Amino acid sequence: MKQKHQYKFDFVGSRRIAAICSGLLLIVSIVSLFVNGLNFGIDFSGGTLVELGYQETIELDNVRVALANSQFSDAIVQYFGTAKNVLIRIVSQENMNSSTISNELINLLQQAGQAVEIRRVEFVGPEVGEDLTESGGLAMLYALGGILLYVTLRFQLRFSVGAIAALVHDVIITVGVFSVLQLDFNLTVLAALLAVIGYSLNDTIVVFDRIRENFRKMKKAESREVINTSLNQTLSRTLITSLTTLLVLAALFIFGGKIIHAFSLALIIGVLIGTYSSIYVASQVILTLGVSKQDLMSIEKEGATLDSRP
Repeated sequence: MKQKHQYKFDFVGSRRIAAICSGLLLIVSIVSLFVNGLNFGIDFSGGTLVELGYQETIELDNVRVALANSQFSDAIVQYFGTAKNVLIRIVSQENMNSSTISNELINLLQQAGQAVEIRRVEFVGPEVGEDLTESGGLAMLYALGGILLYVTLRFQLRFSVGAIAALVHDVIITVGVFSVLQLDFNLTVLAALLAVIGYSLNDTIVVFDRIRENFRKMKKAESREVINTSLNQTLSRTLITSLTTLLVLAALFIFGGKIIHAFSLALIIGVLIGTYSSIYVASQVILTLGVSKQDLMSIEKEGATLDSRP
């Protein structure tokens, strides 16, 4: 029977280079978050959402041109359901309520020769945006806390520290990309971040399972060798999973429309960073913390040897 190809990459040997790369990315992300902040969307900053209906299909570029020279030039225009329904998101305007905004929109679009009617107008106040920001942050903290407890119970405390370090690493860098590029940060991006946490954790748990298994098989090997062997054994699975996931996300980003661009982009960044962190962050942290086979060996029950005798 043909044996599977065994990779022999020295991941542990290149951990210092990886640590420098991760450190630089984290520094850039954190500095950008403090200096530039995030470009919060209407979900967090507040604003008005207007749904418009057309009798015939309408090109979004025509709508954007009609709004280009007005106070709504920065509005987000996208299809909603069909090419006859258009959704316009407008950041909060001073001295303008939702009724005034909707009337101004209709006048601008009708002056451009487009027959249009208003289907729906919704206003998101700054207070609601603040509540969503707080709730989103708490949701992420609860998720990380639950993961810390789960990994501690399933593996060992050092493993939980490695898993949390990898997840924090992934989230900060993903959010940092949105800060550096000043991309729209809305509720869909927050949902993508929570999905990234789940994806990255799943990949990390697979690696940790193999490390624990190899610690029990390779009893005479050092921790460095066990971790390197485990990473090479799970590399094929990690790459195949990541590539197939990225293919789906790339399709969503290209063909899914503007409404999910930010969501799919956050997931693409998260999957790439999560794949990297499961190899170069989580496993390297537990090695740095000095994990050994004694930490993972199951405690033999008293009398188990006698019971196993014939």
